[in-house]
Amino acid sequence: MNKKFILLSLFVTTAMLGSGPTWSPGNLQASSKRIVHPTQPADAETRVIDYLRGHVRPGEPLVVSELYNTVFTKPEERQALNKLYSAFFRIPLFLAQYQEKYGSPPRLRTIAQQFDLHNADAADVLLRVMESDPRVPRFLTRDGKTGEITQVDVEMIRSDPRFGQSVERQLGGWEGKTAPNFNLAGPDGRTIDSASLSGKAVLLYIWFTGCPPCMKEAPHLVALQQEYSSHGFTVVGANADKLLGLGYDDAVRQRYIKEQKINFPVVDWTGESDTAYGKISIFPTLFLIDGKGMIVHHWVGYVAPEELRKYLSNVLK
Repeated sequence: MNKKFILLSLFVTTAMLGSGPTWSPGNLQASSKRIVHPTQPADAETRVIDYLRGHVRPGEPLVVSELYNTVFTKPEERQALNKLYSAFFRIPLFLAQYQEKYGSPPRLRTIAQQFDLHNADAADVLLRVMESDPRVPRFLTRDGKTGEITQVDVEMIRSDPRFGQSVERQLGGWEGKTAPNFNLAGPDGRTIDSASLSGKAVLLYIWFTGCPPCMKEAPHLVALQQEYSSHGFTVVGANADKLLGLGYDDAVRQRYIKEQKINFPVVDWTGESDTAYGKISIFPTLFLIDGKGMIVHHWVGYVAPEELRKYLSNVLK
């Protein structure tokens, strides 16, 4: 049996877009507290990662259909594979943005947190898959002993036509641009569309359930909603669990919403809106939109409440 199982063909698909800059390394590693992963998908993800670790071969480009059709045939395994596939296509832009802003790459632990991976070892395996494919530019340099990334060649990513446009767009920022329209449904069937929010200041908060910086951010957003909702402001919490193929169901999300006393509307982030907003690759991502539909500010990663209040106060003057 041919053992050349291929996880991904990075340049055969459309290159991913990401979200713009403005965070700090500390923000991205905001908290070690995590929601417990659902048992079945977590076990499946571990099996997929273990298999990949044992079958990655240097110089052998590999196709997700091989794994999907012949190796991982159980629904929970395919769900885990889809999640890793999604993470794989968001990682390069994240690395480019981080390196560009801070002159040093993120640690494996940070990558794992940002992509809801179980641990740093899972992030290492995904990077090994990337490095094994000869069609992927060699934009990473890693420490041979620890596996940590020591350098990301942002210019190499910029120069590739499948990545360059995405990087330039996101590093250029969103401020001053008209916010793309959105129409998002919640678990209760109610929808929220941008047209119905005309005249209000909106903080569009894009998050996923197991995201540590999101968990740190949520209480501040609850406080903002409570304080400013009567002044023409609302937070819209767009949850990306389903889009990212994560294993959290509506019951888990509802429990989290109840425990955190979420007082703002929570809706499901869609592929259409994700594309319109640049294919979010870092969580949380926040867009502050004024009453005229213009993006006033854009953040990636945890944002201190003082900073949110400063910009919001200016918008509500």
